[in-house]
Amino acid sequence: MFRWAQQALANVAGTQEPIYGPSAIKSVAEETVTTPYTELTRDDLRWEALESTCVETQTFYFMSEGGQLAFCQVIYSSLAGIRTTCQFNCKIFSLDGSKPHLWCSTPLINHEFSEDKTAFYANDLAVELSEDGTTFTIKSMNDPNAIVNLVVRRTAPGFKAGKTGKTLFGTDLSNPWGSMRHLFWPRCESEGTITTKDGPIDFKGRAFFAHALQGMKPHHAAAKWNFCNFQGPTYSAILMQFTTPPSYGSTVVAVGGIAKDGEIIVAGCESDVAHLETKSDSQNDWPEPTIIKYTWAGKTKDNKPVTAVIEGALEERLDRIDVMAEVPGFVKSIVAAAAGTKPYIYQYSPQKQKLSLKLKIGDQEVTEEGVIFTEATFISA
Repeated sequence: MFRWAQQALANVAGTQEPIYGPSAIKSVAEETVTTPYTELTRDDLRWEALESTCVETQTFYFMSEGGQLAFCQVIYSSLAGIRTTCQFNCKIFSLDGSKPHLWCSTPLINHEFSEDKTAFYANDLAVELSEDGTTFTIKSMNDPNAIVNLVVRRTAPGFKAGKTGKTLFGTDLSNPWGSMRHLFWPRCESEGTITTKDGPIDFKGRAFFAHALQGMKPHHAAAKWNFCNFQGPTYSAILMQFTTPPSYGSTVVAVGGIAKDGEIIVAGCESDVAHLETKSDSQNDWPEPTIIKYTWAGKTKDNKPVTAVIEGALEERLDRIDVMAEVPGFVKSIVAAAAGTKPYIYQYSPQKQKLSLKLKIGDQEVTEEGVIFTEATFISA
């Protein structure tokens, strides 16, 4: 009872959790022993919109034929059901560093869902899933600096790891107090524009979609994250990995997949991320990666072994984001002391030396150069 009370206090107040150990987490990797992945249906893409503490996001990443890189994101967050807020983010990267990145983050007013919870609406915003479950439309006029009118159409099946896609947290895993779930469309095509003060930018090209649910305070679920989105002419490779805080045994959970048009080559939890070389960030002492290695493994539907690797230098980071930058300094200090949080996101997309996917399917070996966008996130030690 005492541990439950500590956890309940931590959920509401943001204080650091006690050490429960690895027995208080059930990784989705346990499901993948018998079911490596499950293809998504339209019903899988419903918003959960929990009333308990949670952060739920739908994020669309764009890599245009013209070389532009951007993402759009809807965030739904609830604090113990007491307060719910929603936000729309849009970021267009300046890949050559000639000008600042375009970053728009707007609180949403009057949010609501469609009856079946597959569409999200707010003032001047609509994100809708088609009836056949293959296409999203994203329309936003809530910031004149980035007027969004985009369509994302999957060209390969979507997937979740295991049967449910969920990692569970709690001392009684039949009645968990938290969860983590990721759903992916690994390979998509996009069309449409984001109109800035300089005019419309055409985002016809490749896209990737992720629907994530953190059914607890984010810094309680994960101490660090790694993310990879690779899009090549024939293949797409995606990977999302998180490491829990010591509260849950510093458990590593990775979900990844490789797809081409019309099919998933491999998907599940046999993926890994290694920071082969790092440098200390003088601003916060986090070990910023400089050389990275992503790996995938598994079997195709017809039981052929699959291995894949992307390895190389990340070059100069695109951006370093202090997640708490807008929080007053004294509040930041209190939060850091109470919950051990110091969240920074490092974003990369090597431009001088493009990275390649080295893929082996049975006896077939393929090497394909593509566009990659990666993130390394540090939240707590």
